[in-house]
Amino acid sequence: MNSIHTGTVMVRCPCQLGESYDNCCGRYHRGEAKAPTAERLMRSRFSAFALLDVAYLSRTWHPSTRPANLELDPGRRWTRLDILGTCAGGLFDTTGTVEFRAHYEENGRRGSQRENSRFVRENGDWLYVDGS
Repeated sequence: MNSIHTGTVMVRCPCQLGESYDNCCGRYHRGEAKAPTAERLMRSRFSAFALLDVAYLSRTWHPSTRPANLELDPGRRWTRLDILGTCAGGLFDTTGTVEFRAHYEENGRRGSQRENSRFVRENGDWLYVDGS
């Protein structure tokens, strides 16, 4: 996984909650904590895309829809995440959806991806199922 801090300089987490990476999505990526809600899992997965953390993305993808081989394009730089809405996916839910727009830059051009992602919680872990 790529590091996003150097020395004692702390970098804000790519998910844009305003915390340092180490105190935010970094703890999920390192396996020190579990995302408590579907939205936090969505944010941590965005950060994993931004940092090219394939292992975390695979670990948080439901086995029924997880691709056999996941390759990320290092030429696509994910720059911003906008959460557009959520439905369920809270602390006491077992399913939820998160609608988002993820912004990126690639070959000097800006673009975005909009998706309504479905999540399930199994054995205490939120997992990404699919999106439309």
